[in-house]
Amino acid sequence: MKPMLTPRPTGAFIGASWAALFIGVLTYLAGLWNASMLLNEKGYYFTLLMYGLFAAVSLQKSVRDRLEGIPVTGIYFGLCWLSLGLAILLLAIGLSNATFSTSEKGFYAMSFILSLFAAVAVQKNIRDTASFPEEPPHSSDGSI
Repeated sequence: MKPMLTPRPTGAFIGASWAALFIGVLTYLAGLWNASMLLNEKGYYFTLLMYGLFAAVSLQKSVRDRLEGIPVTGIYFGLCWLSLGLAILLLAIGLSNATFSTSEKGFYAMSFILSLFAAVAVQKNIRDTASFPEEPPHSSDGSI
């Protein structure tokens, strides 16, 4: 398989993906910090966020590896999908059984999904940027 040439991500897209990741994670964590729930419930939702972020990044890396012809075992690929699905399912189950208001449930769901999406975008940008050689520094007089 011939490797695909991926264009270098723009600074704007890199910045936007990092901003989305920080906004999603910090908003979710601020909601947990200010929530009037038991500490074990806060731990459950925090663990789901961390598990979901890891699963999303791991799945993105596995998909990309396969596209680039890097071997990924079927069991690992399946575990990545299962982990991401479980993280989302466990959040849905937790929120459906929670005594929060509907708007609070939506807040956690949206900040969780934003965080997962942004983590995938950040990981993609890191990988795409790493595939390009470092650019030499430019001086103001045009010389290198």
